[in-house]
Amino acid sequence: MIDVKQTARILVVDDEERNRRLLAAMLEAEGYSASQAADGMQALELARRSLPDLILLDIMMPGMDGYEVARVLKADAATRPIPVVMVTALDDRESRLRGLEAGAEEFVTKPVDRNELRVRVRNLLRLKQFSNFLADHNRILEEQVQERTAKVVRLNRVYSVLSGINTTIVRVRERDELFAEACKIAVEHGKFELAWIGSLDAASRQVQPVAIAGRDEGYLDRIVLTADEEAPDSCKLVARALSRLEPVVCNDISADEAMSQWRDEALKRGYRSVAVFPLLLEQRSVGIFALYAPEPDFFDEQELKLLIEMAGDISFALDHIAKEEKLNYLAYYDALTGLPNRTLFCDRVDDFVRTHAVREESVAVVTFNVERFRFVNDSLGRLAGDTLLRQIGARLRDAVGNEGTVARTGSDTYAVSLSGFTAGADVAHTLEEKIFYALSRPFTVDGQELRISFKCGVALSPDDGGDAESLFRNAEAALQKAKDSGDKYMFYAPQMNARVAEILSLENRLRIAIVDEQFVLHYQPKVDLASNRIMGLEALVRWNSPDMGLVAPAQFIPILEETGMIVEVGQWVLRQAVEDQRRWRKLGLNPPRMAVNISSLQLRQKGFVDSVLKVIAADKDNPAEIDLEITESVIMQDIEQSILNLNVIKAMGVGIEIDDFGTGYSSLSYIARMPITALKIDRSFIAEMANSDDHMMITSTIVTLAHGLKLRVVAEGVETEEHRSILKRLKCDEMQGYLFSRPLPADVIEAMLGTWIR
Repeated sequence: MIDVKQTARILVVDDEERNRRLLAAMLEAEGYSASQAADGMQALELARRSLPDLILLDIMMPGMDGYEVARVLKADAATRPIPVVMVTALDDRESRLRGLEAGAEEFVTKPVDRNELRVRVRNLLRLKQFSNFLADHNRILEEQVQERTAKVVRLNRVYSVLSGINTTIVRVRERDELFAEACKIAVEHGKFELAWIGSLDAASRQVQPVAIAGRDEGYLDRIVLTADEEAPDSCKLVARALSRLEPVVCNDISADEAMSQWRDEALKRGYRSVAVFPLLLEQRSVGIFALYAPEPDFFDEQELKLLIEMAGDISFALDHIAKEEKLNYLAYYDALTGLPNRTLFCDRVDDFVRTHAVREESVAVVTFNVERFRFVNDSLGRLAGDTLLRQIGARLRDAVGNEGTVARTGSDTYAVSLSGFTAGADVAHTLEEKIFYALSRPFTVDGQELRISFKCGVALSPDDGGDAESLFRNAEAALQKAKDSGDKYMFYAPQMNARVAEILSLENRLRIAIVDEQFVLHYQPKVDLASNRIMGLEALVRWNSPDMGLVAPAQFIPILEETGMIVEVGQWVLRQAVEDQRRWRKLGLNPPRMAVNISSLQLRQKGFVDSVLKVIAADKDNPAEIDLEITESVIMQDIEQSILNLNVIKAMGVGIEIDDFGTGYSSLSYIARMPITALKIDRSFIAEMANSDDHMMITSTIVTLAHGLKLRVVAEGVETEEHRSILKRLKCDEMQGYLFSRPLPADVIEAMLGTWIR
């Protein structure tokens, strides 16, 4: 125990100066520090200001006596603990009782005996010191109990998270659902402010948040999520967890330098500590689980041990799901080509048949056989044969695109489903123009060019079958007929072969359509990837046939081109698009630039430039703002003349866009010479860039090339948010596709523009 004499400060209160000095001298002789007050008011003022360790209080004083001073001292929480010794000349029982009632702890009588004063003061100070010690001890014990209670509560929260996630793992079989449930449980049971799971892209080493729960409020949008610790502005915690394959903890966001760039945003949302746990699959990082706690120093050894176990359980579940997905994949996909097998193909065809039956449209099932395929295996080996089979599958998939399904159904056989047909001639046209064209080009295997011939059979719903199995069986029967007859392809029903000849009548119908103005324009918006604003409209022609309804361009454009009618129809499209633009402008709708497709026949026409100028100059007070979309293969047919024509057109203020860029055979040296304003990336690259490193690289290269040439870049066929996200990351300028809008009639576009302005 400390020496009370060296630390105690004593206040002496007496109205007589002689008494005060005598008592002060006695106390100072004992080593205490003494201060003096001449009356009750001064005593209260000094006591409140300096909080002495003990007060010697005379009872009999004018104004406020010692009893009243004691009562006031004991009524104040600040001065209540100060021991009071009353000094009195009265030694009767009643006076002492009044003093005790007022709050005095001891009494000394006048004249004061020095030894009595010394003992009473010493004992009271020791008693006070011991009381303070007990109070501090109790306070420490209470704090320890509270701390342990809080610890137990926190551990129970983590146990609850671990239990909930383990229950979810047993129940859930989908990766996305597992991630979403895990984050939800962490926030609801663990009381974390934020929980999120990010998936690591092995190629780009970028982390994409796939599940979030809790208070995010755009926090993750401000962080660069990458596995590269050296990347500027990267989240070091995420990068370290991914690269080191171990948890990374920040127990004080307000002080940790690793969080310096995001500290303010984190603290604003109530985050005080954070832990990042890597998710592993086959001992490699595939993602992370990040937990943000509302308390600092949350993640100690015990919590971390449980949370590491939790991350391990999620990793185990991912491994289980991956293996299950692989089994499911093998049950429905061909392992060599990655195409659907017959089982999955039939499932999809059944769906197509039901969907298109409502629209009174047909679904075609086409079976292909690679002729003399065994000679490839015999002469070049099985590996070369496998390479050829994969290339064939890829060609078919690219040719069909999103309009159907391709499957490998046997060692050298494939099947294709095509939908949305109203006539057998439409099927024949698609086969000739898309599929047979794709397969006619030579394949390169081990440095050798191989030309492969095919036979195929076609069955159409509902006439040839109302379900996938019937259609597939009848398509195989038609394939056998084709093999026996020597024809390239055969329809299952004999009358279908005859109906293919109906395509010849389409030419006459189209000539009537031109005279009767049966064509209409639909417009598909081009959207700025950064602002999501409509930057342009592409005019797309449709044939509104009185007897066939709205006919898709794929069914009549090739005929227009073959017959030369495309020149007249193309001129009408240009004229109508400009008229619509001018009409919308007069309505105050502020329409964007209008893009019109130009065919090879139009571009080669001697009067092409004059025809464009005539349309543009038709209304000088309301100038047209148009872009011409021309495929690179069309330009390359007569490159020098094309450059001359395009230079003249560009001088009129017309934009020149290269359509389907990347699919033709253009030379980069000619691209640099062409007066073009934009490149449109072909939809085939966009469709596969999320699944193919090659397509991703091609897309990225086109964007870089265009920007290097000061050109805009437009991506066609954008159908998913993933497509949009990738293109935005690659800094593509505009997108066009079903994600934003299908091609729409002019009146719908007019309403859209009005809404956009409002």
